Amino acid sequence: MTFWCAPRRVPTYSVVVHKYRSLFAWQQAHKVAVLALTKCDAAFHPRSKALFDQLRRSAISVEANIVEGYALGTTLQFRRHLRIAMGSAAEAECLTRLAAELNYLPHEVTREMEALLERTMAAVHGLLKKPIVTAP
Repeated sequence: MTFWCAPRRVPTYSVVVHKYRSLFAWQQAHKVAVLALTKCDAAFHPRSKALFDQLRRSAISVEANIVEGYALGTTLQFRRHLRIAMGSAAEAECLTRLAAELNYLPHEVTREMEALLERTMAAVHGLLKKPIVTAP
């Protein structure tokens, strides 16, 4: 006895994966990561090492979790990674404020980072509130 099965539709990830770049949340998170990496390197002082290391990691984590969740291709996984990205963004915001209070980073830089993080968290929150479709 032979059973007929409809062919499975395999997503074209080379097309789908790069669409994360169109997400406003990713765009803002990418700007935060670049800003954190460049400005922390420029303002390095031995006393700021631990704070800057953690700030860099949390800023990178925001962007990376948005991309990873999107690339996994399921709504459930995307939402999970968006929640992780939200936590990392909140951590980066806290560390940015601490760096400002300790005068480890110039106030213009910390204001810009806080504004970017605020926009990032608002965009991630918006994605979490609406249905997400990751496939074309």
